[in-house]
Amino acid sequence: MSMHLIKINRLALIALALLCSISASQVFANSAGKLTTAQSTTERNYVDKKDPYFMIKTVAGKTFKRFADEQRAIRVNPNLLKDIVREELMPYINYKYSAFKVIGKHLKKTTAQERKEFVPVFREYLITSYAQVFTLYDNQPVEFSPAQDFNGKKIVAVDTRVIMAGRDNIDVSFKVRKNRKTNEWKAFDMIAEGVSLLDSKQAELSSVIRQKGLPYVTELLKKKSARNIVFKNKSIHNKAG
Repeated sequence: MSMHLIKINRLALIALALLCSISASQVFANSAGKLTTAQSTTERNYVDKKDPYFMIKTVAGKTFKRFADEQRAIRVNPNLLKDIVREELMPYINYKYSAFKVIGKHLKKTTAQERKEFVPVFREYLITSYAQVFTLYDNQPVEFSPAQDFNGKKIVAVDTRVIMAGRDNIDVSFKVRKNRKTNEWKAFDMIAEGVSLLDSKQAELSSVIRQKGLPYVTELLKKKSARNIVFKNKSIHNKAG
């Protein structure tokens, strides 16, 4: 594996650590710091996308809880991780915007039909990529910076810090974008160690798009998306049991 791909995988791992390391009790605590016990099913299943800071924290808690609750089933069928990513994370990721950013400067050389076919495939590619990274997740603790005033802003950064035992901590920012029509926020990028995950994916695919076209990349990602999730790290696999 090239150093470039190792860097991308490390960034993806950090992203999942951030999205999964906060416990549900931290997310659903009331202002006094105590767990709210009387919650309706609607409250538990709905995440308000009108506040980017609260959204990221809440999605983190829900994803972590789902991962913990289904550990045994995941050990038997690792592909269940795709379901967790698809159901818990993807509703809060602007994958269409990210897909178009990855196409980048080649956008004008593609047709509307090619883009229409690429976007859902890119979404499934992200799902499979993040699901595979889930197998490496090792419960790194994360601190979230206080929320900032986001009134009048289109894009905000939700700043976090990954606490690394025995090593330098890692500062990471989630880039979250507001939809002008719905006023809802969704994440579209993550910057860690000075490197954008979206830019990394763009660099990975840009030359292929240029040389062989978007339809070729669509088929390539379709094959990658169909791959089974495999636990490659035995120690992490055992933790899931």
